[in-house]
Amino acid sequence: MKKIVAILGLFFILSSCSVNEDANFRLTLLPIESVEVPDQFQLGQTYEITYRYYKPTSCYASDGVHYDSYLNERTFAVRNLYRERSSCVPTNEVLVEETFQFYVTSNGSYIFKFWNGINDNGEYVFLEYEIPVVN
Repeated sequence: MKKIVAILGLFFILSSCSVNEDANFRLTLLPIESVEVPDQFQLGQTYEITYRYYKPTSCYASDGVHYDSYLNERTFAVRNLYRERSSCVPTNEVLVEETFQFYVTSNGSYIFKFWNGINDNGEYVFLEYEIPVVN
């Protein structure tokens, strides 16, 4: 009987919690400052790709990478969750380093394009790498 009362009590406590209705979140893309990729790939192998970027404020939280694929071309950008708050602290000088795994599925060369920002003409700028797949 004590277990049932405890479980019911826990249920009522957890169900009474509410999400802050005032929280304002949005996904945002941040430019990649630098990246480490291998010189070559082998078919069927998995490789760790390391990238670095700056978070503008403490209100940004990592949410992985945005990834787009077309044939053997891969385009990446850093995806962050931004929460609007008045207590955000600038963090522009803190370089964040993260990694992801890339599995090689085809022959030829892969072209990796990492979004690096927007230039003075309003055009997207990319860090581009061509990585051959060897046997």
